[in-house]
Amino acid sequence: MTPAPTPDGQQPQQSQSRRTVHIGSVTGSAFAVGDHNTVTQHQHAGPADESQAELLRAVQELRADLARFVASDTTEVLDAELVSVADEIETAGGAAPGRLARLQEALTAAGALTGTLASGVAVAEALRALLGG
Repeated sequence: MTPAPTPDGQQPQQSQSRRTVHIGSVTGSAFAVGDHNTVTQHQHAGPADESQAELLRAVQELRADLARFVASDTTEVLDAELVSVADEIETAGGAAPGRLARLQEALTAAGALTGTLASGVAVAEALRALLGG
């Protein structure tokens, strides 16, 4: 891109040194480079322990598997519970027992479908470990 001519018709000289910034990976920090920037930092708790992390992974896999099926009332209720559990784990570090119980009920209601999916079985096993039953 060529700079516009100055009022006297001359071409301005281009700066010989360009300033560049290269940023690789940043974790747990916020920063801004340049003039007039705003920094916004969002922090999520993430899973509080390995059992919550395992449930989160299983929930994400089951949601991906459910997306391949024709939606029904049962799958929509199950998906809504899966979303709620994933959000709670990601923001609070863990899903509360009441939320886990609602997910278990939705999973049971969709049993004919989820019982045939490895991801459905993984969610059921993770729930049993967390709910103790």
